[in-house]
Amino acid sequence: MSTTTSTDISAIQTIDAIPHIMEMLADITGLRFICVARVTQQEWTMCSVLDRVEFNLKPGDQLDIQTTFCNSVRMSQKPIVIEHASNDEEYQKSPIPGLYGFESYFSYPIYDTEGNFFGTICGLDPLPAKLKTESITQQISSFAALISRQITLYESLEDTKAELFDEQSAAKLREQYIAILGHDIRTPLSSIKMGIDFLSDLPQEHTAKTILKRMNNSVSRMTRLISDVMDFTHGKMGSSIPLEKKHTNNLGALLRYTVSELELTHSECAIKYHININTPVFCDPDRLSQVLSNLLTNAIVHGDITKPIHVYADLVDNELIIRVTNSGEPIAKESMSRLFQPFWRHEKQKDAGGLGLGLFIASQIASAHEGVLSVNSDKKQTEFVLAIPT
Repeated sequence: MSTTTSTDISAIQTIDAIPHIMEMLADITGLRFICVARVTQQEWTMCSVLDRVEFNLKPGDQLDIQTTFCNSVRMSQKPIVIEHASNDEEYQKSPIPGLYGFESYFSYPIYDTEGNFFGTICGLDPLPAKLKTESITQQISSFAALISRQITLYESLEDTKAELFDEQSAAKLREQYIAILGHDIRTPLSSIKMGIDFLSDLPQEHTAKTILKRMNNSVSRMTRLISDVMDFTHGKMGSSIPLEKKHTNNLGALLRYTVSELELTHSECAIKYHININTPVFCDPDRLSQVLSNLLTNAIVHGDITKPIHVYADLVDNELIIRVTNSGEPIAKESMSRLFQPFWRHEKQKDAGGLGLGLFIASQIASAHEGVLSVNSDKKQTEFVLAIPT
């Protein structure tokens, strides 16, 4: 393997969006093998892979370029899509599907900073799959373009790094990169969400409903992650989290709805609440719902789910007070000072999922409301308290 190819593999693996893109493509197409490959005239090299059928290819592995359809994509600069290779008039006589044991397949070109052919985003499966629909081909094309854009961003970032001499400049550039990445992902994500909503309104078999539900959950999860990253970027680039404050008559109802949403998705937990807000509050209601959601999620993930979580919200002495209390192990004293820092989690919590931004964003929303988010924790309970002047 050439040094250039090794560098290209590292570049692809550095782009955090690519594993999420491959997961979403697998859900959209039904194909269980998705990969990004570096393709040259001499080499086909795996850069990143999602393998649910155990083809046992890993980053750095190479295939004979002449035994791949990616070579044709390289020469023609056009995608190849096969729904059922055994019945395909153009490809049924080709030895390649039989060699790798697939019936359904797609390969789309991706490009580098200068617009030169870099490689392909590919998918395949031993079973036939319906791929030649306008919706699916547009979405695959959008993701291929998104990867090309991220390669451009990565290469631009690497070139610029050489000109940076201090940590502050480097940190600012990374935050700009996150903002661009979040913006670029929103467009195809919105398209996918609209497609899911449209399909969900049509009569579906049980299997199709299950797949659509899984896709919708994936989109919602990605949307939350993107929103968290964008909020983090706002906070770290000198501007506070944006608010849309207004006199809100139904804040209590919105907070109760937030609780009910988490009750539905976490039926294993008991959430007891007392929400008594019956007068208008000047605030950003969506942001306060976001704070409650983040605090409740934190309690569910890190608390003792065999005991109920308590939520309290009320107006007390010209302050809006929201409390979330859970049982479980107390927060260690050495962790308290770092609890609201971005991307920080205790060593025991590293596998909890998410980005580690929930409490940081909640504290930033509190500050934007000129309020305070605090925490108390002992052997009996852990309690987060949001206090905002009204």
